[in-house]
Amino acid sequence: MGKLSNKVAVVTGASKGIGAAIAKQLAKDGASVVVNYASSKEGADKVVAEIKAAGGNAVAIGGSVADNNQTVTLFEEAKKAYGKVDILINNAGVYSFVPLEDITAEEYARQYNTNVLGLLQATREAVKHFPAEGGSVVNISSIASTFAPPTTSIYSGTKGAVDTITKVLAKELAPKKIRVNAINPGYVVTEGTEKVGVTGSPQEEFFISITPLGRAGQPEDIALPTAFLVSEDARWITGEIIKVGGGAGI
Repeated sequence: MGKLSNKVAVVTGASKGIGAAIAKQLAKDGASVVVNYASSKEGADKVVAEIKAAGGNAVAIGGSVADNNQTVTLFEEAKKAYGKVDILINNAGVYSFVPLEDITAEEYARQYNTNVLGLLQATREAVKHFPAEGGSVVNISSIASTFAPPTTSIYSGTKGAVDTITKVLAKELAPKKIRVNAINPGYVVTEGTEKVGVTGSPQEEFFISITPLGRAGQPEDIALPTAFLVSEDARWITGEIIKVGGGAGI
C-alpha cells in the first residue's frame, strides 16, 4: 500500500506541467486523484489515462477556479466520484510578464482572479468535504514572490499573496486538523515555458545561471516534495513556505 492509500486528492490545473506531474505522483503513492482542468479536457484525459495505465485511480473534472459556480461544482463532482476530499493541491495559475507601462486592469484581474481568488475559492469548497480527521492543502506559489524579477509585478504580487494566505489559512484551519503549506518552485521547464518562448532562450540561460544546482527544474522535481507534504510523514508541518528551485532565490 502507498503512503496515500485511501486518500482523495484534488489537483487544480492538472492537465499539464507541474499539476500533471503532481497528480501522477499522488496516484503513484496510492491516492485517488481528481485531475482538474479549466480548458484542456484532452490534456486532463491523457493524464487520467496515464495514471490508470500505471495502476492508479483518477478522474478528470473540468472547471475554472476563477469562476465561483464552476468551483462549487468541481468539488461537488469530486465528492460524487470519491465520497470526500483529503488533499487539495492549489496548482492552477496563469501568468504573463509585462513592464509597468503595459499593465492593464484586465491583465491584473486575469491573474489575481485565478492565482489568488481561485485559490481561496477552491480551498473554501474543499474544506467543506474534508473528513473530521482533517487533511492537507498545498499551494503552488513561486520563488517570484521574493525574488521579484523585473516585469513580473502582477505575477509576483499574486504569489506574494499566496505566501501570506498560506500562513493565514494554516492558523485558521488548524482547529479542523487541516495543514496548509506552500511549495515555491524555481524555474521549471513546462509546456507553458515552451509556449511563451522561454525554453531554449537567453532568459532560460539566465534562470539556470542563478540556480546553484546548475540546471532547470522538471515538473517531477516539484511533485515529489508536494507528495511528501501531504503525507503523514509531514504531519507536524504547517504554515511553511518551502522553496524548491535548486537553490535559486536563497
